[in-house]
Amino acid sequence: MPPSSKVAASRQGAPAKQPSPEEQLQQAINNSGNDRAALVRNLEAFLKDNPDSRQRPQIYRALVEASLQLQDNARAAGYAERIVALSPEDISMTILTIQLLEQNGDEAALRRATNYATRVLEFVERSSSGEKSPRVSQEDWATEKKRDRMSMLTLRGRLELKLKDTVEAQKDLAASYAIQPSATAAEQLGEIAELKKDSNGAIQQYARAFALADATNGSAGRREIRQKLGNVWRLAHGSDGGLGEYLLRIYDDVSQASVAAKPKKNADAHEPADFTLRKAPGGTAFPLKDMRGKVLVVNFWATWCGPCHTLEPLFARVAAEFQANPDVFFLAANCDEDESLVAPYLEVHKPHTPVVFADGLDRFFAVNSFPTVMVIDRAARIAYRSNGFEPDTFEPNLAVAVRRALAPPSPSALVTAPQ
Repeated sequence: MPPSSKVAASRQGAPAKQPSPEEQLQQAINNSGNDRAALVRNLEAFLKDNPDSRQRPQIYRALVEASLQLQDNARAAGYAERIVALSPEDISMTILTIQLLEQNGDEAALRRATNYATRVLEFVERSSSGEKSPRVSQEDWATEKKRDRMSMLTLRGRLELKLKDTVEAQKDLAASYAIQPSATAAEQLGEIAELKKDSNGAIQQYARAFALADATNGSAGRREIRQKLGNVWRLAHGSDGGLGEYLLRIYDDVSQASVAAKPKKNADAHEPADFTLRKAPGGTAFPLKDMRGKVLVVNFWATWCGPCHTLEPLFARVAAEFQANPDVFFLAANCDEDESLVAPYLEVHKPHTPVVFADGLDRFFAVNSFPTVMVIDRAARIAYRSNGFEPDTFEPNLAVAVRRALAPPSPSALVTAPQ
């Protein structure tokens, strides 16, 4: 056989080179295209062939996100728990895991969720001011720790109530309410009082819940509290007589206590540049003083607001249009009362514009509905305001408003009237 024929035969007989695990993973992703269901199938097949892959944490995160988009919460919870097992210090993912297990609803899932809640609560209670960022004041750090303890006690109490462990639930919910009164804790304490046939206790707690409930945050929930309160009141008093007067008295008591317990952030600010906000979800200080003389575009939103979710990609597209201009800055200001909801939300949805906690900026601009979008011009005046939005016209209208705010004043505007 000629030498050339021997070489050809040798090449034909050589085994094909197997792709590396990294190449297999990339191929699994590429073959999925934009099909989330295909991505889940391909990533799970990759993990079956490569169970010890070094990229497991990133793969699990991708599977959580894809499963959530497919509304497969059970699968998302399973992979979220795997992430927590690998990274128990990942508090945001732990809270998301708790929420997913709670939605699952079976006893085993609720017990695991309760254990995770205890883990997060212990982490919060162990944290010390020595670990805080130097850019966060001692006062802000203490306030955040207090709020985190309140939120986690409420969450664990809710889980314990679902497990019918009313003794532990009552203990946690009462502790949460003592740290910072909330409608959620009060309503659940009312339910426990009802279970114990303590009508007066149930009436008091439901009235507190009604007084604390935010009318802009789920009015259906407030109606439900009103129904519970009415039912218990009628059982105790025979009619609705006297309920209105009692409710007003409780409202006054709760309002006064709430105002005294919650100092207003940035209360001394006189213009946007005076504000120091916090980056979400970590709480790093974000002063607006560097925005003085620039155009500031702010999207005020909340996690529970459905239209806010629809608006975000439209807002992000307008922000991308002005990305290269150093004289304009886009910001998403979260207005949730319960800030513990923000980290899990951002873990899943990942907005494309910087996210901060509003910290009183919403109060300064009298924002009372969501979403609200504003353009603040160089002179710190409101140049554009949109309460709600029309999907078809929002982007062009906002872009035009930003261009107008960026434009130099016309020569006629610089002419001053004679004295």
